[in-house]
Amino acid sequence: MENKQDGVSNGDGDGLHDIENEGVLLDGKGEIRRNWSEFSERNMSYAEPLLVKRTNTTSQIAIIGANLSPIESLDYEIFENEIFNQDWRSRKKIQIIQYVILKWGFALIIGLGTGLVGLFNNISVENIAGFKLLMTTTLMTQHRYLEAFVAYAGINVVLAAAAAALCAFIAPAAAGSGIPEVKAYLNGVDAHSILAPSTLFVKIFGSILGVSAGFVVGKEGPMVHTGACIANLLGQGGSRKYGLTWNWLRYFKNDRDRRDMITCGAAAGVAAAFRAPVGGVLFALEEAASWWRSALLWRTFFTTAVVAIVLRAAIQLCATGKCGLFGEGGLIMYDVGSSKVTYSAGDVLAAILLGVIGGVLGSVYNYLVDKVIRTYSIINEKGAVFKIILVVTIALLTSCCFYFLPWIATCKPCPTNESVICPSVDESGEYKSFQCKPGYYNDLASLFLNTNDDAIRNLFSSRITKEFHISSLFIYFGTIFFLGIATYGIAVPSGLFIPVILAGAAYGRLVGRLFEPIVKLDTGLFALLGAASFLGGTMRMTVSICVILLELTNDLLLLPLVMLVLLISKSVADGFNKGVYDQILKIKGLPYMESHAEPYMRTLAARDVVSGPLVTFSGIEKVGNILHALETTGHNGFPVIDEPPFSDAAELCGLVLRSHLLVLLKGKNFTKDRLFMDRSISKRISALDFAKAGSGKGMKLEDLDINEEEKNMYVDLHPITNASPYTVLETMSLAKAAILFRQLGLRHMCVVPKSQGRPPVVGILTRHDFMPEHILGLYPGINPHKED
Repeated sequence: MENKQDGVSNGDGDGLHDIENEGVLLDGKGEIRRNWSEFSERNMSYAEPLLVKRTNTTSQIAIIGANLSPIESLDYEIFENEIFNQDWRSRKKIQIIQYVILKWGFALIIGLGTGLVGLFNNISVENIAGFKLLMTTTLMTQHRYLEAFVAYAGINVVLAAAAAALCAFIAPAAAGSGIPEVKAYLNGVDAHSILAPSTLFVKIFGSILGVSAGFVVGKEGPMVHTGACIANLLGQGGSRKYGLTWNWLRYFKNDRDRRDMITCGAAAGVAAAFRAPVGGVLFALEEAASWWRSALLWRTFFTTAVVAIVLRAAIQLCATGKCGLFGEGGLIMYDVGSSKVTYSAGDVLAAILLGVIGGVLGSVYNYLVDKVIRTYSIINEKGAVFKIILVVTIALLTSCCFYFLPWIATCKPCPTNESVICPSVDESGEYKSFQCKPGYYNDLASLFLNTNDDAIRNLFSSRITKEFHISSLFIYFGTIFFLGIATYGIAVPSGLFIPVILAGAAYGRLVGRLFEPIVKLDTGLFALLGAASFLGGTMRMTVSICVILLELTNDLLLLPLVMLVLLISKSVADGFNKGVYDQILKIKGLPYMESHAEPYMRTLAARDVVSGPLVTFSGIEKVGNILHALETTGHNGFPVIDEPPFSDAAELCGLVLRSHLLVLLKGKNFTKDRLFMDRSISKRISALDFAKAGSGKGMKLEDLDINEEEKNMYVDLHPITNASPYTVLETMSLAKAAILFRQLGLRHMCVVPKSQGRPPVVGILTRHDFMPEHILGLYPGINPHKED
């Protein structure tokens, strides 16, 4: 539901009103009124001025992929009501065993699926890009330079336009890396199509087309999103509409189990992209997941182990030449372990310098990516055609840079003591002849006119020492640095890992050449340290990147220097700005909750930020009142209050969800008088009906058909009310409430009064109430950077 006033929160409170908190009820004249039950008489002397004048204005719209999309929160809380409790009590031991078997079975399927998709991606890219590069090389050797450029640029533009068309018309959510969206989902933020089957399809084929088109992007970030999509597909609990359901699958119709499966999928994506199973687990732990436990660690490790086995089998198969141009080196593996690693004080000093350079360049990179994404979002909002035009423009720019820049490099004579063929005659190689005469090679062409994987392999290579001239490394680094920034944000699936590794390896090798008189390390190892420093400076991960690089390069002896470089680059970069994924989360308007509370939250209490007006129901409520509240508010949770004669005094009975109310009203178990639901009726209600529906499958208000007579009847809400919602005192500090909210994975937190004689609930805190935009909008005098 987009309109002209929709927009991403820009930090000053602009955007849509909070659909979970605001819920202002209007009577047509713009006056606020309550939707109290006619049997309710509440003393609002305290709550009225507290809530009515305060509404949450944080945005409910975010940029998902390349499109604006409505978002809502996930609920990882265990919901305890009569129906679900009865369902748990009725489960037998065999059903619990089935549940455990299914969890491990799904982990196996996620690993197999993600591994096969990773293999398919690599084979496709190597063959498509290899065909393009072979054609270009063949035309160059025939001195048909213009035709070579037309063929090279033409294929790139066609591939790029195809990738952009897929994203623009089928699944806009597939654009970009996908890691920020997966990270937000695991934090508790859901959005339309974020993990849909159409997104999975476009992520796979769009990534293949985009990488093959020569963009300075990687397929590693999209592989994380792909793994998460595969996991989400399994976690839908089947489809009742198409008869694709099974009694066992009902166990997974909740956000908690889906969250765990998607965590496994994200880890499997990293394992498939880098052939780094342990690195995948650590990536999920350090960067992706917001909640972690030991049982999930075991399953995630099992999933990535399955991926590693699939890829190992694929390497052995493709080594026999059965995969076309995709050979043994097609899966990213840069074996630098053949070098003898001994280092001196000069090497340590050079590593420290690389760490500082990586931190500074990483913060600059993140700053420029921020500006580019904001600019491109304006263009992408104009429609699909503009998205495709932007992609084609960047494809032409990249093709021109990659083809024409090698012309400024001087031809160098081939080394005489090398066992490799010089000049190279295949689609990839370390010695591209380009325009040079026989016996000479062009070092810039060896980097530019290669796949990204082969370019990294050349930079990391220990066999090549001085084959890349210092000026060529400068040119290559500058080009990759700025093209990587310019490419991110266009409407194609694009990862950040490979551009960052390429740029980091280039300046790492450059530092190795400049410090050659005082260092012992090979220049290829300096390229690895440069890549580590730039990764640490941009992404601010340490442990996972360290292990991924060690698994990539098969070089454990370099571990101390890699650790040193990562720690320095992260520390330096943190002094300037946040990590690139954290910045993208903010740019896209995703309400991500950090693991720590902001310092200014300590000076506020929970009651200081609750929004209103508060809408509550009686334990036995009139159907018309419920319908009116559902129609006029966007609330997803409503406090249920019992009052005399059903209780001695007004008391909080619990919390009822919007989705459960819709199902209950659909069943039409109404009574003409205010009576508790008959136990025989409540036992007939299936817990499966109230389970969390899959993406886009939930019941809507339009599905109800209730006449005027039924609106005057009553319905008992007790069977579907969560009788043990998480509550906090109104005097609890906002910092403490925020940490509790995130750690428990809540969607709603009830704020209750400290003193008696007042309404039993002061308000409800949701994710958006903890957002800085809301808090600083209410209290503009607060200094957000003040520590005390």
